[in-house]
Amino acid sequence: MDFEKLCVKRYLLRKFSDAPVEKEKLEKIIEAGHNAPTAHNNQPQRIFVLQSKEALEKADACTPMHFHAPVMLVVAYDAGIAWKREFDGKNHGEIDAVIAVTQMMLQAADLGLGTTYIGMFDPKKLLEEFPEMKGLTPIALLPVGYPAEGAHPSRLHTDRIPVEDMVFYL
Repeated sequence: MDFEKLCVKRYLLRKFSDAPVEKEKLEKIIEAGHNAPTAHNNQPQRIFVLQSKEALEKADACTPMHFHAPVMLVVAYDAGIAWKREFDGKNHGEIDAVIAVTQMMLQAADLGLGTTYIGMFDPKKLLEEFPEMKGLTPIALLPVGYPAEGAHPSRLHTDRIPVEDMVFYL
C-alpha cells in the first residue's frame, strides 16, 4: 500500500478477532521496531512478545484497557543506554521507543493487522508481573491481531485540527 493511504487507513483497533497472528507477520512487525531510528543509534528499545494465555492475563491485570488481542507487545526502553542530550540531559529513550512503536503499528497495518497504542497501564505492576523487564521503563502496550467482524475506527478517528493550526512556516 502506498504510505499516504496507509497512514489514512490505519486506525486504533479496539475489537480483535480470535484468529492467530502468523509467525512471519509477527516477525515483520518486530523487525520494523528493530529497524527504527534511534538517537545516536543507541537502540534502547526492548520489545516483549506476550502470546501465552498466562502472559496475556498478567498484562490485562495491569490495564483497564482490554481488547483481547491474540498478541500483546510491550515496548520498553533501557534509560541507561539511551542517548542523553548534552545541553540538558534529556533522555531520549522514550522517544526512541515510541518511534519503534509507530513503525510497528504501520507495519502491522500494511500486513492487514490492527493495533492500538495503550499508554494507560500501571508500569509498577507490569514490572512486578514480568521480572524479565527489570531495569527497563515500559512505555506502551501494543495489542496486535486481525480486526473482528464489525470493527471500525472510532468516531473521532478523522477529526483533525486544521493543518494551519499545527504547522508553522517561519
